[in-house]
Amino acid sequence: MARAADLTGGGVAVPVDALELFVEVLSQSERETGGGDGFYDRLCGAVCRLARLRRAAIFRYEPESRQVRAAGVHGVDFGGFESVRVSLDTAPIAMRAMREDEVIEAAGDIRDQLPPEYASLVSEPMRIVCAPMAAAGRGVGVIIAERSLQDPPLDASERHLLWTLGKAAALASVARTVATQAETARQLRQRIDLAREVHEGVIQRLFGVSMVLDGEGDLAAPVRARCAAETQAALTELREAMQRPLGRSSRSTPVPFIEAVAHQRELHPQLRLQSEDVGEVPAELEPLAQSVLAEAVRNAAKHARPTAVSVSTQRGDGAFVLEVRNDGVRGSSFARPGMGLRLAAFEALQSGGIVEFGPDGPAGWKVRLVVPHE
Repeated sequence: MARAADLTGGGVAVPVDALELFVEVLSQSERETGGGDGFYDRLCGAVCRLARLRRAAIFRYEPESRQVRAAGVHGVDFGGFESVRVSLDTAPIAMRAMREDEVIEAAGDIRDQLPPEYASLVSEPMRIVCAPMAAAGRGVGVIIAERSLQDPPLDASERHLLWTLGKAAALASVARTVATQAETARQLRQRIDLAREVHEGVIQRLFGVSMVLDGEGDLAAPVRARCAAETQAALTELREAMQRPLGRSSRSTPVPFIEAVAHQRELHPQLRLQSEDVGEVPAELEPLAQSVLAEAVRNAAKHARPTAVSVSTQRGDGAFVLEVRNDGVRGSSFARPGMGLRLAAFEALQSGGIVEFGPDGPAGWKVRLVVPHE
């Protein structure tokens, strides 16, 4: 490993590279194409790179189905694992790793260590290692990986590294589960709030109108007018409730846009940020504009080598426009938009706007925010 931190366990240093790589995996939320879960595929890839393993698979316990299933793979086709169910009883190496909370290694004919569905696929001697994914007494799953037979058995440092990676993978898995549960709870709370708002406003108005219409005899003109007014008010409230943004919105900020530009200039002096054409930004669009600005500048600093970055704003034709350009794109650095730009685009949709991004000339890149505004 390139460097080691002051994190030790059993007298063995834990590489900082391991923690940094897992932070990178956690920060990426895009799903890969194909079978399996891209998050766990990336975890497998990280383990293989750090521990010099050929291929790996993560088997994870799913509380919903109460089954152990393959969650991600690296170096093998996920299709061969998708329909197979595993248990500790059918995988002795996994049972031992979980029970002893240690990294277990087996070499040679290892068919007796694997479930029958997998044992039939092993036709030659091989070396496998199994690291428990467990922390604070909670078992999440195991990492089963293949190691070259030409390599010597694991030494104490390699065992501790794999054991640490198993702990980190368990942390990543639990953190992801908690984040998913929090998002689900947030969406449920929004639905409950919407239902309560519709019930207390729209439903009560319409109930009153129905009681009047259900009476006998003709309605006097004032009563008909009142029913029409209540119905119209109910429709207005319902329309407003349906149009209310349920997605993520930018946080409000007391800092004006021009100061946000100056702050970005101080954060990234190497970009030589230019802002000659920056005008006043509508107060209600300040959070969104600053969010797009920060993401565009961050991407330029991370993925490009520009000689200058320019920021400009325009107001006219019923729209507010923000553009951030740079002239230092390196090859296909921006071939795929990152999560930050996707979130910014989603935020813009909440205000009826769009975020465009793409090449700007032979070596340029442009991020453009357009929001309707009178």
